[in-house]
Amino acid sequence: MTSPAAKPWFKDWTYYACPGPTRKFSAEEMARGGDQPWPAGVDQYIVVSTTLVMALGALFQWSVSIWALAALYVLVITGLSLYAARQLWRSPTRLRLNLTTFFGALVLVEGLLLPSLYEDLDRKEELVLAITLSMAFVVVQAALWFLTMYRVQQIEARLRELDDRAVQQRLMNRLATAQIHPHFVFNTLASLTHWVESGDARAAPLLRDFSAYLRATLPMFEREQQPLSEELELVRRYLAIMQARLGERLQWQVEHDASLDALPLPPGSLLTLVENAVTHGIEPSLRGGRIEVHSAPGSPARITVRNTGEDLDPSAPEGLGLSNTRERLAALGAGLQLRALPPGCEAVITLPA
Repeated sequence: MTSPAAKPWFKDWTYYACPGPTRKFSAEEMARGGDQPWPAGVDQYIVVSTTLVMALGALFQWSVSIWALAALYVLVITGLSLYAARQLWRSPTRLRLNLTTFFGALVLVEGLLLPSLYEDLDRKEELVLAITLSMAFVVVQAALWFLTMYRVQQIEARLRELDDRAVQQRLMNRLATAQIHPHFVFNTLASLTHWVESGDARAAPLLRDFSAYLRATLPMFEREQQPLSEELELVRRYLAIMQARLGERLQWQVEHDASLDALPLPPGSLLTLVENAVTHGIEPSLRGGRIEVHSAPGSPARITVRNTGEDLDPSAPEGLGLSNTRERLAALGAGLQLRALPPGCEAVITLPA
């Protein structure tokens, strides 16, 4: 069910009684989209403009008394206007804008009553002063109104940008998850088919591990994060499958601290590192090697993937899977470092505790 469309401003009676933005931002929305600082140079511009206004007394040949009154009023209204503008920048609400207008009107009335305290002002000077003060009030209120509307639109645009970026990030995560290991699936199916046709006894255990692996993999496509415990279950199934295919050329061990079970990871990120260790470290090596996965609590927590296969080639370009993993980890505030560890190499994920 769709919500009814908002009324145009000219059909909304509340707008005439209380003009201003109808959008009210929550504290969370202000924290997300309202973190822009007060624009630099605004205070200086207003000070210069105030000085010019005070200098107008010379153009109009005002007397000392009327010039002093005008200068006093301009200084007061400038200070109050700057304070009101900063408050509206922090929280651009309709209520604050109209309260500012109300108190501004009180200041205007006070300014219009001041000339009556001075008997040496003639009628013409009083009229000039009243017009000047009224124009200053109108200009200031118009500026505050435009500032409030601009600020609301600025925050709305920032929130839309952040929402669009979040949607884009989710789509990128799903695409990266889908690109993790297609060749592994096809190669495993090829091995499984061959073993089934040849009556190899390794077919049944491989089929069980492969089925469990696929069941654990499917939820990854609907998630932005998944617990480390579930990621390690994928890693164990993957390594069991690869050990069935590679035989004695692959040995592996997973050591995990249970206190890190709930630690969030991008789906398939740790699996990608293990798959790279097998593909680029163990499979090209005639002697094979060993893969060790180790998690350790701390600030930050560390997850290490170490292999004793082929050495890391520092001149080799970073593959798509590894670069996607690095970007997705960075989105969680995590880091990824690779270093040569002859024989083999080591990948370390560091995550905030």
